[in-house]
Amino acid sequence: MNHLVVPLLPPPRLGNRESGSSRQSGSIAFAAGGVGYGRRMPHRNARLDLTLRERVRQNLGGFARRRHDDPGLTAAAVSLVLVDDADGCPCFVLTRRAPRLKDHPGQWALPGGRVDAGETEVEAALRECHEEVGLALAPEDVIGLLDDYPTRSGFRITPVVVWGGPSRRMAANEQEVASIHRVPLALLEHPDIPRLREIPESDRPVISVPLLGTHIHAPTAALLYQLREVAIHGRATRVAHFEQPVWAWR
Repeated sequence: MNHLVVPLLPPPRLGNRESGSSRQSGSIAFAAGGVGYGRRMPHRNARLDLTLRERVRQNLGGFARRRHDDPGLTAAAVSLVLVDDADGCPCFVLTRRAPRLKDHPGQWALPGGRVDAGETEVEAALRECHEEVGLALAPEDVIGLLDDYPTRSGFRITPVVVWGGPSRRMAANEQEVASIHRVPLALLEHPDIPRLREIPESDRPVISVPLLGTHIHAPTAALLYQLREVAIHGRATRVAHFEQPVWAWR
């Protein structure tokens, strides 16, 4: 598949990883040797339950999403899938690409790719999620959409928020995905998220998210930040203006 990925530094050893369909605990201990999270973990004791689903549904339902209509961009879609870990904590799904892939081997990605001819963005997001991590999700599992994000490399990414539900097993497509990671939503509450910096090549601030012992950059960082702001907190925060680092422009 055509993944949408952001090059990152070498990944740390993670505590909640799935290769194939195995599932492990340790979801909060992601950042050993990397970013520290101190005491500000307001959602650490949250559960992936129907209360959370309803809150996310209401927040996305009241959000005036912005579509980016530019015929010069290639349509793509990613899934922000909400699942739980072995402790029942709400997480989103992140993958690491297979090392044998020709393009961007070993890098991080949200499940997703190009929208095929005749598909909607939602259909593409669900298809890619099934192909990459083995989650067969239906249109009724879609909770809502976030703003389109236009990339410097010529894509219009539509983020689709999907309810994976509790106790879901995932299996990596070994041709494309080396491992699957359940990343706790609580980690997005770190006070350093987002990190913004200026660059001489653009008048837009570059966004990054300190996560998993490294820094994730836009577009993924922008989508995760808006997931936190809109879906979890109900704040109408826009992110399409956030810049990607120069090395991600091509």
